[in-house]
Amino acid sequence: MSEGISIEYLDQTIRHRLEATHVEIIDTSGGCGQAFEVVIVSNIFLGKNKLLRHRMVNRALRDEIMSIHAFTQKDYTPEEWARLTQHF
Repeated sequence: MSEGISIEYLDQTIRHRLEATHVEIIDTSGGCGQAFEVVIVSNIFLGKNKLLRHRMVNRALRDEIMSIHAFTQKDYTPEEWARLTQHF
């Protein structure tokens, strides 16, 4: 099994490659860097359906995803994220 990747590295990579304005990452592997749940908010998702958004993320993070065990993503536009979080 590979060594995994850090939350900090993944955060910076997502922000840079996907022009993300908000990123939330949870390491679900107990700190081993092998499984992540990720929320990505970016304007590049405007006008894209869920499948296209996932493909965009998977393409942008291809090498990183190949080096870990599990990757779960939720992708939103800033407007969608604002609606989801307005009550919190």
